[in-house]
Amino acid sequence: MRTTATPTPTHCPYCALQCGMNLTPAADGTVEVSERADFPVNRGALCGKGRTAPAVLASSTRLTSPLVRSAEGPLVPASWDEALGRIARNLARTRAEHGADALGVFGGGGLTNEKAYTLGKFARVVLGTSQIDYNGRFCMSSAAAAGVRAFGLDRGLPFPLEDIPRTGCVILVGSNPAETMPPSLRYFTELRENGGTLIVVDPRRTRTAEQADLHLAPRPGTDLALALGMLHLVVAEGRVDERYVEERTAGWEDARAAAMGHWPEYVERITGVSVPELREAVRMFCAPEAAMVLTARGPEQQSKGTDTVGAWINLCLATGRAGRPLSGYGCLTGQGNGQGGREHGQKADQLPGYRKLTDPAARLHVAEVWGVAPDSLPGPGRSAYELLDALGTDIRSLLLMGSNPVVSAPRAAHVEERLRSLDFLAVCDVVLSETAALADVVLPVTQWAEESGTTTSLEGRVLLRRRAIGPPDGVRSDLEVLHGLAGRLGVEKGFPTEPEEVFEELRRASAGGPADYSGIDYRRLAEEGGVFWPCPAPEETAGTRGDRHPGTPRLFLDRFATEDGRARFAPVSHRPSAEEPDDEYPVLLTTGRVVAQYQSGAQTRRVDELNAAAPGPFVELHPRLAARLGVAEGDPVAVVSRRGRAVAPARVTAGIRPDTVFMPFHWPGEGRANTLTNPALDPTSRMPEFKVCAVRMERVV
Repeated sequence: MRTTATPTPTHCPYCALQCGMNLTPAADGTVEVSERADFPVNRGALCGKGRTAPAVLASSTRLTSPLVRSAEGPLVPASWDEALGRIARNLARTRAEHGADALGVFGGGGLTNEKAYTLGKFARVVLGTSQIDYNGRFCMSSAAAAGVRAFGLDRGLPFPLEDIPRTGCVILVGSNPAETMPPSLRYFTELRENGGTLIVVDPRRTRTAEQADLHLAPRPGTDLALALGMLHLVVAEGRVDERYVEERTAGWEDARAAAMGHWPEYVERITGVSVPELREAVRMFCAPEAAMVLTARGPEQQSKGTDTVGAWINLCLATGRAGRPLSGYGCLTGQGNGQGGREHGQKADQLPGYRKLTDPAARLHVAEVWGVAPDSLPGPGRSAYELLDALGTDIRSLLLMGSNPVVSAPRAAHVEERLRSLDFLAVCDVVLSETAALADVVLPVTQWAEESGTTTSLEGRVLLRRRAIGPPDGVRSDLEVLHGLAGRLGVEKGFPTEPEEVFEELRRASAGGPADYSGIDYRRLAEEGGVFWPCPAPEETAGTRGDRHPGTPRLFLDRFATEDGRARFAPVSHRPSAEEPDDEYPVLLTTGRVVAQYQSGAQTRRVDELNAAAPGPFVELHPRLAARLGVAEGDPVAVVSRRGRAVAPARVTAGIRPDTVFMPFHWPGEGRANTLTNPALDPTSRMPEFKVCAVRMERVV
């Protein structure tokens, strides 16, 4: 039903592109999505998820009343006062009986900057616990750790997406944007139209790989060896930018020595990528004046993800392809606010502004903003999986916002058991997710279109989401939840419910930090359509505000964010995955997404159009493997790992390696892919090894 109401310009609630869209309330109570061509990232284009996003706003698909666990067992409706009171009493009881660190807080990469900031403050100031982390740990943490190690700073992309079509070559490692963020595919199409080349590294011939000039299909878990083999050839063929290395980097000799142990034939045996393909990839990457390497979850979600990303960064540094126009390394952040979510306090070891929790100066600065003593702030806590693994033992009560680990966490059945073993679980969510269904109290909260707030896209562009409609009766915002709980736990001030007021405090807390937002405000975001951080506040001069800082769309052009301004090579070598195939489990499993679903599917699985396009899980396998199993297209097949068993229909395709199977992870039930995945952690980033584990295949009769 059409309406003449004024459209509200805002952004999609899903991936880190944060595509621009217009929302218009219709007379029948629905919300219409229309093109917003002025936003430069998507230029009006939207994927199916974005077009159908308003479907989850309907009262019929979401929670509209708090739920509490009754004495008889089921969740039943309750008043807000009863629900908040029950949460506060149980958190207080746990703290009194077991100490503050028996309280856990688990957040999400979809929370706005205001919510992420307030959740981190709530954990440390109100609860006094160190045990806070978020599901973004499962997304970009390896790339973040490698970026900080190499450049002194982590921002998903150190340049805007608009630079991609203007470079000469892009190596896209473990990413399938044709399905994960479809509006971004135009940048790679335009790259090729402009005469540039695209190399895709993926064990599957995805829709993205089909667009590539060169597709390299390594064995899962061997991306590190592949990058080192390419660097070996760069050295052997005399393609090192010696002047750049001398003037702008440190640590080259050790990294060079490590790479030289990875000669092409050795790398071919490890990866399955032929020597001619390796040589062609090096030639294509080094031929133009400018080039980029972009990674995503493929190389990052490994127990050696930090070193793997570091090896790809080494390739950029050795060839002079970082900190120069139209060149560099970047990470394609996944979740909607995965970037901002880790900058402002949800992560176990960080304070707002991307400050380190162990830095005394950082603690002092943030404590002054919060009005507390620096010594009162707890130290770093457990990473995401370690926190989930400790539930029911060291951690007795959990407050969870914006995450569904029953489906999305590695070794998911074990995580579900841990959640069930808690003394108390409270969940804030839009829908009754698989995790919320286990809770003692469930609070219905507002969605993206029903509240204002900021997010930070994969480009490091801070954006303003605007409220377009009001929420249903009985629904409150996460900020109102934290305000209500803080008051009931004895902290009456410091937890405002208005997002802009929270952002003003966030600006002060981030000032002077690596992710400095102090020069950004809501008015500016509305006027400019987004601002790239770092963006420090202008100095006050004679009582008047100086010129605005323009923001920083391109990092590192003059110097890197290290003490001496030089980028650091990482002396890394290939090592096996935590779990290699053997006689009992001879096949490799890798996981990922499909275009019509998002993350754990808690919201997209409630949209009819998306379910029609992707109704359930499947197992993708090569015809040779299918023939050995006696399996045909559509037959049920079981995938079994040391952690569990999943069953789904077979999808037989020559577009995957014969030694590998693929499962999307959006669904619960018997096709829950993360029942199988390995929680082995990267020693630096604490990223679980989602992308490779050993399995066996069984024909289901």
